[in-house]
Amino acid sequence: MSEHKQILSLQDTASSNEGQIAYLKKVCTDDLAKNFPDLPPMTPGITVWALFGETGHPIILSDERSIALAGANEHELQIVTLH
Repeated sequence: MSEHKQILSLQDTASSNEGQIAYLKKVCTDDLAKNFPDLPPMTPGITVWALFGETGHPIILSDERSIALAGANEHELQIVTLH
């Protein structure tokens, strides 16, 4: 059985995301680094699940969707669907 782990929890970023709404999206670390230059360094070129707060900033990055969803519960956020 392979073990998945959370890649990054952005606690400081999470506290700055006002509101109760979040969304999940698969995203490449290259795009995260380009769009959020204040994030810690990440391995380039990998795809991760990102939990974004309603302000659009990432809260949790994970290699597994279920871990990112658990982060939403931990931060008491409601997941919404983007169209």
